[in-house]
Amino acid sequence: MSSFQEFQARHDLSMEALCARILERHAATIRVKKPAVAIGNLARIVETTLTLANRKGFHSMSLRDLTEQSGLSMGALYAYFDSKDTLLMMILGQVVGVVEVVLGRPPEALAADPAGRLRWLLETHLYLTEAMHPWFVFAYMEAKAFPKEGRELAVSSEMMTESMIADALADGVARGLFAVPDVTMAAALIKPMLQDWYVKRAKHRRRGVTPDLYAEQMIAFVEAAVGSRRVQAAGR
Repeated sequence: MSSFQEFQARHDLSMEALCARILERHAATIRVKKPAVAIGNLARIVETTLTLANRKGFHSMSLRDLTEQSGLSMGALYAYFDSKDTLLMMILGQVVGVVEVVLGRPPEALAADPAGRLRWLLETHLYLTEAMHPWFVFAYMEAKAFPKEGRELAVSSEMMTESMIADALADGVARGLFAVPDVTMAAALIKPMLQDWYVKRAKHRRRGVTPDLYAEQMIAFVEAAVGSRRVQAAGR
């Protein structure tokens, strides 16, 4: 297993880097053409939005709240998006896009190693949500109030990650490494353990649980639950 520090060294998930990707994705509609200015202002907009959403809820947040807290004028905001729904989709789209890029490319060495791939998926997912904690909390807490397009995007992203886990489990079952009667159900049961880390992060912090410790304990629990031969061998 790698560590959260090693994960951070491999992936630049700073606010500036993430907003640079938002600019790339929405370059056709964002009216500010100087990249440095656009990225800086997007960082202010997104960071303020995530803070306000966490404090009072995204749909209770007004654009006036956003102007007051970000220091940008209403006209400046409209140079980046035309409505709150567009802003929401910018943020949600970035979360989904990063999940696809980071989790969708497991190391080639794990192609024939479902146990290793399962560990990598769980560990990487957890470290990703730690690195982008405010983004994932936003996506989770605001999901019920998303417009139809946002709900569909959030659901498809969740199903994608569950299918990655289920595929690793199915491969392990086929190779005689796991004993799982229903890999789809097992993946659906594993996903809430991943979400618990970022949704109830304060609880884990009070207990002194680090991302590395949570990853280690969660993976050990999952491996025991799926009857991993690696765990059985270690217990002999």
